[in-house]
Amino acid sequence: MVSPAIALAFIPFIITLIIRYRHYFLLFYRAVIVRRIQDYLTGMPREERAFQYVMLHAIPGDPQHVLNTFDQYCLHCEHLSNIGPQKGKTLDRLVYENAPLNVLELGTYCGYATIIIAQALPLGARLYTVDYNPKRAAVAEKVIRLAGFDDDTVELLVAPSDVVIPQLKDKHGVQKLDFIFMDHGKRCYLRDLQLLEEVGLLQEGTIILADNVLFPGAPHFMQYVKASGKYQCKMHRSSLEYFRYIRDGMAELTYTKLI
Repeated sequence: MVSPAIALAFIPFIITLIIRYRHYFLLFYRAVIVRRIQDYLTGMPREERAFQYVMLHAIPGDPQHVLNTFDQYCLHCEHLSNIGPQKGKTLDRLVYENAPLNVLELGTYCGYATIIIAQALPLGARLYTVDYNPKRAAVAEKVIRLAGFDDDTVELLVAPSDVVIPQLKDKHGVQKLDFIFMDHGKRCYLRDLQLLEEVGLLQEGTIILADNVLFPGAPHFMQYVKASGKYQCKMHRSSLEYFRYIRDGMAELTYTKLI
């Protein structure tokens, strides 16, 4: 049994840990504890709760107002792992500057980043967004349509990413991709990037933007990118969505074919 004197000696250490990592404790509280309490009380997932809030407060057909309403919900109600407004500006700028015609998003979630991409696309462009979770995809579908984007601009594919990628050419008529946004399972980043290479969907100049490469991190993906010689890499340092004191970043890759 630990004596009171030894237990008291650990108190300053514990207090130091709490102070140092308070933002991570707050993230855990908001993203896990609050979610589970609300799941129990409402009997519905937080993504559906967020959509109900957006439905009540957002202006239909106004993409930016839909995004702003999501931000208000995430800041004042519950945490959602959207990319948020800070990183959203980087995504919006890259899509607008590169004017891609064929875009792939891996990880639709609630459709937040989907809206950012869709509103920055040039006329005639098409966005394929992929999520394996049918319940989240159902929410995302409603959010995307609420923002004013139809199936001609945004097509939502409900299946695992490693199933969809090999089907893009034959089933969906996509020969090459101009822009790819990765924001799904971080352990899938490397697998899916290599799969995109294998099936020949990348062309010289294809942009791949990968979120959360610093937190929670995608070390094997980044190691491969830097060692392969196939990509030019630029890091956009930022903070975790809705938590400005937790450092994060997005990796912008440009496919060069050089090996």
